[in-house]
Amino acid sequence: MGAEQQVRASFVELYGAEPEGVWAAPGRVNLIGEHTDYNDGFVMPFALPHIATAAVSRRTDGRLRLHSADVEDGVAELRLDDLAPESDRAWTAYPAGVVWALREAGHPVTGADIHLTSTVPSGAGLSSSAALEVVVALALNDLFELGLQRWQLARLCQRAENVYVGAPTGIMDQTASACCEAGHALFLDTRDLSQKQIPFDLAAEGMRLLVVDTQVKHAHSDGEYGKRRAGCEKGAALLGVDALRDIPYADLDAALERLGDEEEVRRLVRHVVTEDQRVERVVSLLKSGETRAIGPVLVEGHASLRDDFRISCPELDLVVDTALAGGALGARMTGGGFGGSAIVLTEAADVDTITKAVEEAFAAAGFTAPRVFEAVPSAGARRLG
Repeated sequence: MGAEQQVRASFVELYGAEPEGVWAAPGRVNLIGEHTDYNDGFVMPFALPHIATAAVSRRTDGRLRLHSADVEDGVAELRLDDLAPESDRAWTAYPAGVVWALREAGHPVTGADIHLTSTVPSGAGLSSSAALEVVVALALNDLFELGLQRWQLARLCQRAENVYVGAPTGIMDQTASACCEAGHALFLDTRDLSQKQIPFDLAAEGMRLLVVDTQVKHAHSDGEYGKRRAGCEKGAALLGVDALRDIPYADLDAALERLGDEEEVRRLVRHVVTEDQRVERVVSLLKSGETRAIGPVLVEGHASLRDDFRISCPELDLVVDTALAGGALGARMTGGGFGGSAIVLTEAADVDTITKAVEEAFAAAGFTAPRVFEAVPSAGARRLG
């Protein structure tokens, strides 16, 4: 039984009727551009083949019923009028937050029955929460004929995560899930939300991009992410700009000098300004067909996240160091940090060698065995049936 049929069958079992439709939204990997999104900067994610799937029907009685095949709970039933920010610490906060955000924005959502399942690894820095949010938003947009554009859905999902869940994330994850296209990376300007789809077909060029999930779980609402964001905002205020995006790369040294002995802020500013420049370099290289040349740029990005932003961990560093020693073209941590996943750009012929080297290095270090899989640039959110 395919994913769509399975979700449909489970919905019928739970709610006693056929769903009005089935939708899917993917997780994402960020190729380059980390912690730049909440600084109005540039990012470059692409969608994974791993998806959150939702079977959904409308209700008219102001009730929201939620069930996940991935959580050992029964159906959660909520009253729409009771939905309030930070009132829910369970997985249900993500779909419920989307309903809250839609209603807060004046959209006439009158209730829903929702059954969810996901193949996006949770806690791996691959945006499992954004996939859940976007799939629910897209379904409700279609069913209630709200007429919202993909970027608008992404904005509302971000609001759900920021305000309802209480995680201070940027706009990248939701936009990637909603807007990515198969065979492309999404060059996104997070200030004006302008997008360019950049062809990114590694298989055609004899390369692969591996995701190495370190199995070290991270959680965005755990404080360290918020501290980095606050530090970036402090840096922008001290430098008299709206966001760190406004510091030109050519002026970075002068800006750092002006920050004086604010050492922590200096490090954060240096990372964001150089990372924006790295995104632009990768776009330029991909456009000119020099795909292999992005490898060293990924490595620079990892060093910056490790040394300036200080959000790496021993497991992530071990992936990067081992992959590079094994002949990878480039590697870096991806996602919010403090665990999660790393990406490895490699020649197709070297995949098995590098995978084995990373697995052996983890075993030798006494770490939990990593999960390694290929990341293929895939389609964004869509209706399945």
